[in-house]
Amino acid sequence: MKIYRLALACLLAVTLGAVAACNRPAAEPPPEAAAKLTYPPALKGTVVDDYFGTKVADPYRWLEGDVFTSPEVKTWVQAQNALTFKYLGAIAERDTLKARITELWNYPKVTMPQWEGGRFFYRRNTGLQKQWVVYARESLAGPETLVLDPNQWPSTDERKIMFSGLAPSPDGTHVAYAQSIGGSDWSTWYVRTLADGKDLSDEIRWVKFSGISWTKDGKGFFYGRYPEPPKDKSALLVAVRDKRIYYHVLGTPQSADKLIYQRPDEPTLFIDAGMDDTGRYVFFVTNKGTSNKNELFVKDLGNPLAPRIDARIVPLYTGHTAGYNPLGVVKDTLYLATDRDAPNQKIVAAPLASPDVKNWKVIVPEGKNAIQSASLIAGKIAVSALEDVITTVTFYNLDGTGATALKTPGLGSVSGPAGRVDRPEVFYSFTSPLYATTVFGYDVASGTSSAFEPPRLTFDPAPYETERAFATSKDGTKVPLFITHRKGMTKDGSNPTMLYGYGGFNIATTPAFRPDIPAWLERGGVWVTASMRGGSEYGETWHEAGMKEKKQSVFDDFIGAAEYLVREKWASPSTLGIMGGSNGGLLVGAVMEQRPDLFAVALPAVGVMDMLRYQEWSGGKAWATEYGASNEDKAAFEYLYRYSPVHNVKAGTCYPATLVTTADSDDRVAPGHSFKFAASVQAAQGCGRPVLIRVETQGSHGVRTTDSQIAELADEWAFALANMKRPRQTP
Repeated sequence: MKIYRLALACLLAVTLGAVAACNRPAAEPPPEAAAKLTYPPALKGTVVDDYFGTKVADPYRWLEGDVFTSPEVKTWVQAQNALTFKYLGAIAERDTLKARITELWNYPKVTMPQWEGGRFFYRRNTGLQKQWVVYARESLAGPETLVLDPNQWPSTDERKIMFSGLAPSPDGTHVAYAQSIGGSDWSTWYVRTLADGKDLSDEIRWVKFSGISWTKDGKGFFYGRYPEPPKDKSALLVAVRDKRIYYHVLGTPQSADKLIYQRPDEPTLFIDAGMDDTGRYVFFVTNKGTSNKNELFVKDLGNPLAPRIDARIVPLYTGHTAGYNPLGVVKDTLYLATDRDAPNQKIVAAPLASPDVKNWKVIVPEGKNAIQSASLIAGKIAVSALEDVITTVTFYNLDGTGATALKTPGLGSVSGPAGRVDRPEVFYSFTSPLYATTVFGYDVASGTSSAFEPPRLTFDPAPYETERAFATSKDGTKVPLFITHRKGMTKDGSNPTMLYGYGGFNIATTPAFRPDIPAWLERGGVWVTASMRGGSEYGETWHEAGMKEKKQSVFDDFIGAAEYLVREKWASPSTLGIMGGSNGGLLVGAVMEQRPDLFAVALPAVGVMDMLRYQEWSGGKAWATEYGASNEDKAAFEYLYRYSPVHNVKAGTCYPATLVTTADSDDRVAPGHSFKFAASVQAAQGCGRPVLIRVETQGSHGVRTTDSQIAELADEWAFALANMKRPRQTP
């Protein structure tokens, strides 16, 4: 099934290399070490809000603007960037780190092939290309043809045009592709003829959180869009609502597109549409925000080559009381992955003619391990689950029999498997902290895997190892950790250590490769990921244990992980850093305020920092199902107010050295969150540790060109090393 899933994305992942632990470079004093930095002035306004009788000041309300429409914000950002880059430029290791990360990044990478219209489509990056290039080939061993090279697209108003989506047509004649300005979530779709590489006149605008689903005749596609934002409001900040599903006929203007489905009764619903592999059924999914509890509807198009676009839409499961993920239809039987009465999910089958729950047949029952994904592939059901955060993949016959396990290269994370129910090809990718992401083809009959264009590593992983451990949270909950370090490392508390986390939105934090991490390891560093409550590591129960009024449990889990690292002498408070992006940026912001004594460095990226007003910007309203909304519920206001990073800065506190990162085109987590947080901590900092903000001008929410990713990561790691008290180099 090709149904677009909205998720609050984490920061895009990346990694680094290998000198002996005894040859760590000398600890250098941070630039302008003892002197207090002079931060650009941030005027304090007089705005005060009333939340159920509680007055809350918001002195930096003006920083909610963006650099494209607010001259004041633009001036402040430019001054902050000037200070930040001056500071970073004085760090001796910065250029060395950037050069090493560039070397580590420079190897070929490829995505899993997708079969459609008689071709395999995939994307490749030769190593340092700014954007990935789209190719196609008729057989996996055959010659390839260039489909699309985003690196040839020009920049607009100093913002890069970014690739943001691809959808080949089933008849093999066209490919739809999407562009976004600066990596924004707003996309514009175009259509290209594969035979000559020329674009048609079709232009589909104001698409957000939606993919493209072609009808099998190749004459048009379903898509979701929002109304055009008002001219007097910033498209990056305007709150989205009234999403609708349309059908577009090739060669016609968007104004002629047919409205297929809308929900004026609940205008804030997210609505997605996806076609099954047969081309006969279109499934419609509605979600209340980012909640995984959804409704499911179906439209039977009849003959896929002569589809009845006007066929009625039939409700299957309504009420938003459980999750229903349609895997596809085989012989009039619908296969579903669902958490109804099964927090760890199960696979069921139901006749489309009578899909009531009483007619369900359980194909794969709920188990002790949480199902992360399931697909109909090669006539089988592929089920991916997590066993203490390590991926397991099992293939079943359509009746649930004949279970066979996929043998992966080791303990790590699997994406996929992916493929079609009516094709034999199966693909998956595997990764672990010391194993670069590799795409494999899988033969279901023999149970063997073969690498598809395997990467050529630019470092030797042999001197390093990853171990799994379990920290204890405040309430006794065990929190999985993955610790990557040099073999035989001395645990004396002196090792520069970075702890990463996310903890939310039913998204699992699993062990994975980042091409920047070896550079950290080479400098005697320790890399740790924590799998906290709020994610999907142990099913919906684990997710719900970190939502809304229970969000503090996530922060406790992270603090517990940090305390474990200190107690076991992997690190000490003078050598321990924390990083996370998006919801993970919120995590870092909250934890550095709650335990400033525990960390030397904090790196919050594109974070949700104003928990009282997040719902006012862009798609923020969607997160109320995860966080709760301060303007709708007094109880929600009270618990949000207790941990909101912008509202819990205490003057005179010595906070960790902090480098906030964001991007000026981020319309998922508006940069105003980071602006307000940075201004607040700068004004409150009670010691000489720096508090800086780095604002990317060529990207959005975790979306960066390759060179921009490398530059930003080098700055983060250089900042971390410069502000950790490390032992001097030994002879």
